[in-house]
Amino acid sequence: METEVMFSQATDIWGTPQWLFDALHKEFGFTLDPCSDGTNAKCEKFYSIHDSGLLKNWGTETVFMNPPYSQCEEWMRKAYGAAQEGATVVCLVPSRTDTEWWHRYAMKGEVRLLKGRLKFGDAPNGAPFPSAVIVFRPREFQLVAWDARAA
Repeated sequence: METEVMFSQATDIWGTPQWLFDALHKEFGFTLDPCSDGTNAKCEKFYSIHDSGLLKNWGTETVFMNPPYSQCEEWMRKAYGAAQEGATVVCLVPSRTDTEWWHRYAMKGEVRLLKGRLKFGDAPNGAPFPSAVIVFRPREFQLVAWDARAA
């Protein structure tokens, strides 16, 4: 990937650093990459741009999501909703704590702020923004014994 393109507004696709994916995969055991461009899939099961992962049901998959950064709100909405329906979704996103989508969705997950700036692709320098990993876990249902007479 050319550095000039990567640090311009010409692309919002930021290839996941392999070391970061490997560390997260070791922890979570990913089964689905819904944001592949068709050539950079991180999982055996993936959706490409042509498949539109936003429209697919992620079921109870363990999902690694590095979305197009111009569409963070849509993808974070999908990730949060998928977790409510049973998926575990781990999101690599820019740490944009001043945005509506951050407060509406990211703050509802486990927030892991990454130290420094990630180097995406073969870039010699770090990204022009900080990054975060957001983890949405499936909604857990609790069965509680309740005695109405004691209430």
